[in-house]
Amino acid sequence: MTTIHDPAVRGFASDNYSGVHPEVLAAIAAANDGHQVAYGEDVYTRRLQEVFVGHLGEGVEAFPVFNGTGANVVGLQSMLPRWGAVVTATTAHINVDEGGAPERVAGIKLLTVPTDDGKLTPELIDREAWGWGDEHRAQPLVVSLTQTTELGTLYTPDEIRAIADHIHPLGMRLHLDGARIANAAAALDLPLRAFTRDAGVDVLSFGGTKNGAMIGEAVVVLDPAASEGLPFLRKLNMQLSSKMRFVSAQLIALLEGDLWLQNARHSNAMAQRLRAGVEAGIADGSITGVSFTQPTQANGVFAVLPEGVADRLRERFRFYDWDEKRREVRWMCSFDTTEHDVDAFVAAVAELT
Repeated sequence: MTTIHDPAVRGFASDNYSGVHPEVLAAIAAANDGHQVAYGEDVYTRRLQEVFVGHLGEGVEAFPVFNGTGANVVGLQSMLPRWGAVVTATTAHINVDEGGAPERVAGIKLLTVPTDDGKLTPELIDREAWGWGDEHRAQPLVVSLTQTTELGTLYTPDEIRAIADHIHPLGMRLHLDGARIANAAAALDLPLRAFTRDAGVDVLSFGGTKNGAMIGEAVVVLDPAASEGLPFLRKLNMQLSSKMRFVSAQLIALLEGDLWLQNARHSNAMAQRLRAGVEAGIADGSITGVSFTQPTQANGVFAVLPEGVADRLRERFRFYDWDEKRREVRWMCSFDTTEHDVDAFVAAVAELT
């Protein structure tokens, strides 16, 4: 097949727009020859278990799935009875970007809490964590956090631990949506375990697609008591890959060494470069009317642009509106974003403002 797209086209819309890291592609090819048992009984999926144990400790179990929505649906469903509900931020991906799958497919009631920075606190959780035993109310039994959040902000280990310590005595479990968990690990400069298992997280959705994988996420059960029926639910929700070795091989390629961190550190650094470039333009007057709405803690930059600038800028670089009413946009950097990409984008912002 000949290439039918223009590889020179770059964008800042999503880290899903990037290609597949060459080492991940090589891992898929290396896993390709010969026959392996289907549906996860292959040597690559067994090896992936060992890799996750190395990061998170003995007793964890990983269930590879196709995508992040599938990971969240399957993981949350395994944590709840039919009458259970999940407390989460209003901005959470499970609430606004998964087509209603947690509610329509998993049958889970979402109890959402508004936040200014995408982060929950024990006090915010308490707004919806009530009514246990009331048959007229869906029972709040899980809290779902996103790391990093949809607003590009980070939870520290202490913040996650404070939430876990608050909700566990209430009989609630803690789920972490880690679609961009590598970016969090890179920004925090901490081992994966430090802000997941050691901080009280019970079930983790581990993301790979936004960090160099082709197709590959995993539901990782950190506390077996918090999850049941996951093998059956994965099949029921159409997330059981017959040729699972190719999903597992991608995650091994990322996690067996430090490729996952290399990729995330680079995308975080490019976001910092983008923000610094715009801030420098604001300081010297070459960029006007631009402001930021969130701290840039990982690989996302959130900004407000002057009227009409976003549409003209999008003629050159694809990105998304975040809050159209206040002209807020989101700029995302990827593992393959280059300094030249960033500098060209900042120059275009300066030209159009």
